[in-house]
Amino acid sequence: MPPKKKKKIAILVEKDYQDMEVWYPYLRLLEAGYDAVPIGVKQKDYKGKYGYPIECKTTIDKVKAAQYDGVVIPGGWAPDYLRLSKEVLKFVADMDKAGKMVAYICHAGWVPASAGILKGRTVTCYKAIKDDVVNAGAKWVDKEVVIDKNLITSRTPWDLPAFMRAVLEFLK
Repeated sequence: MPPKKKKKIAILVEKDYQDMEVWYPYLRLLEAGYDAVPIGVKQKDYKGKYGYPIECKTTIDKVKAAQYDGVVIPGGWAPDYLRLSKEVLKFVADMDKAGKMVAYICHAGWVPASAGILKGRTVTCYKAIKDDVVNAGAKWVDKEVVIDKNLITSRTPWDLPAFMRAVLEFLK
């Protein structure tokens, strides 16, 4: 019997990402045996808001949702740039439409809001963007992790352990 193919998980990256919200999921996914793939918007090298660098394996214009089993969208200031990319929004919307995991944390709620996938969903996010997700049609709750079908959401870096437990459980 051929070996089981590793699940491939996209991690969307842009400048000024929240360092822990990229690196914690990236390393946990690798540790759990997944193919974690940092994907940039237009370039391959980015720095987090605290200066930690990451080299992306590819850019969003070279990928399709059909190639991935899930996506993690980190927060920081990066989501404000990510949501300006039509390719990012299409990728996220296509992942959701296919029932694949869409996981975001903190300010990353801006991306699915702009992708139009939050209407009728129950989510959480950083409290400063609560109005944005509510105005996109979501019901907001203040919990460390919220799961609504294939959508996994968390509030802050302090929620990363619960966030990643939910991500890894979904991917099993």
